[in-house]
Amino acid sequence: MLPTECLCTRLRRASRGVSKLYDDALSGVGLSVAQYSLLRHLQRLDQPSITGLADAVGLERSTLGRNLRVLEGRGLVALADGADQRNRLVSLTIRGEKLIAEALDAWQGVQLELKQRLQPHHLQALDELLASLD
Repeated sequence: MLPTECLCTRLRRASRGVSKLYDDALSGVGLSVAQYSLLRHLQRLDQPSITGLADAVGLERSTLGRNLRVLEGRGLVALADGADQRNRLVSLTIRGEKLIAEALDAWQGVQLELKQRLQPHHLQALDELLASLD
């Protein structure tokens, strides 16, 4: 790769590399890291609306909707009507819960690998830097 001073380019390269580690590890259970993250957010939230979930994961509602349709098609999430027609609610199915449980070991393995590659003070600095960019 060509060296660059552009922070955006460098962050995107690092992000793609880290995402690939997670994607490779999760491929055995048939998930991408983006899908796993979305399912884990659903697991932590109590049947959020699509809008609420979009806010929680930092995605546009339309992008989230496309991702949810894929997961719904696989039987991992269910959509239900909310208080009105404009606000659909999202929940994990039993199949979705089981798949998250299957994926947990793979996810934890990458977490551990990345933490071992970084010295503790670098990991703390990375956490602080990432929080400052939110």
